[in-house]
Amino acid sequence: MFERNLNDKTIDRDWQLALAAVGLMIVGALFIFSASAAGGGNPGPWYKQIYVRQIVFYAVGITAALVVCSMDYNMLARWSTVIYWATILGLVAVMIVGVGRYGAKRWINLGFNFNLQPSEFAKIGFILMLANYLSRPMEELRQSNVFWTALGLTALPFALIAIEPDLGSSVVLAPVSLVMMFVAGVPQRFLVRLAGVGLLFAALVVAGILFLPPQYVPFIKSYQRDRVLTYFGRSSLPQDASPEARKEHIRQVGKKSYNVEQALISVGSGGLTGKGWRQGTQYSLGFLPQAGAHNDFIFSVIAEEEGFIGSVVILTLYTVLLFSGIKIASQARDRLGKLMAIGVVTLLFSHVFINIGMNIRLMPVTGIPLPLLSYGGSSVVCSLIAIGILHNVHIYRRSY
Repeated sequence: MFERNLNDKTIDRDWQLALAAVGLMIVGALFIFSASAAGGGNPGPWYKQIYVRQIVFYAVGITAALVVCSMDYNMLARWSTVIYWATILGLVAVMIVGVGRYGAKRWINLGFNFNLQPSEFAKIGFILMLANYLSRPMEELRQSNVFWTALGLTALPFALIAIEPDLGSSVVLAPVSLVMMFVAGVPQRFLVRLAGVGLLFAALVVAGILFLPPQYVPFIKSYQRDRVLTYFGRSSLPQDASPEARKEHIRQVGKKSYNVEQALISVGSGGLTGKGWRQGTQYSLGFLPQAGAHNDFIFSVIAEEEGFIGSVVILTLYTVLLFSGIKIASQARDRLGKLMAIGVVTLLFSHVFINIGMNIRLMPVTGIPLPLLSYGGSSVVCSLIAIGILHNVHIYRRSY
């Protein structure tokens, strides 16, 4: 029914979306190079430098996006169950054979100095699965069992990712699920109750972290607790702690708070036009943490070197990308395409909002990457696959 007419040689692309993505990739490569060069670069030959690896990740991601664009998105929907459960198995595998780093087990070592992060791929699998499930007749969407099944499809990857622990990535699934269910036509009374329960639970967790001893909130890791306390300007140190414990606590928590403060200073010190490419001092002098400047805090590096104007350019590129996605969703030929597109837009927006928010201290530090700008293979490849899904929905928005 939806086969393309082979005699039509016109390839209908959304060039605004493509150009915004290319622009972000160029900026990402330039400023990852700037950050790595300012820190003296990585030891070893040129092909092991992180900016070279990032370019390779871009190439792999573009190839994957082209593959996604080459098939009608109905085929993606038919394979959505397999993709979803494959990513769930990846989340289970990371608990068994995963690589530990910074107190978390989030990666699987594939060799060749590359670690796969299954949680990034789980986000794509989740969107495809939920879009396919919710693209059913409207009368079925009004049934409570459909809502509970959709909630279960959300809760499973949410829980597995949170256990790693990667609370930031798991929380991103919540707005994606809510927006997709709302757009699909799930009764609002279900969504309002779900949102209310979620907000109440989040408020209770934050209150528990702020006012109760750690044993009363056992599912929150110590570093997650410290991040929340640092964000609210509080201390987790007991009043009767020994002088040695106080000194160690000041060193550890002070370091976390210091990193956030330095990221904020980086953003503010750029002024209107910035200090110039590769002229940033916060990173080169070691104030901004070198372990995170090219990924979690890449926006701070750009803001310092290119100033307010550079920051506006970045926000403009993301705005073009997101509004192109919304336009694609509005023009989709069916509810399946609309749900896929709106799920991708919500995912990308959540990443952008949280990452930039933590760079300017509006959000706690969560480790959420900035799409196409932050260094990282899994994040880059999955971001480009997500953009490929948007292109797919646009290309096949009409029957041929």
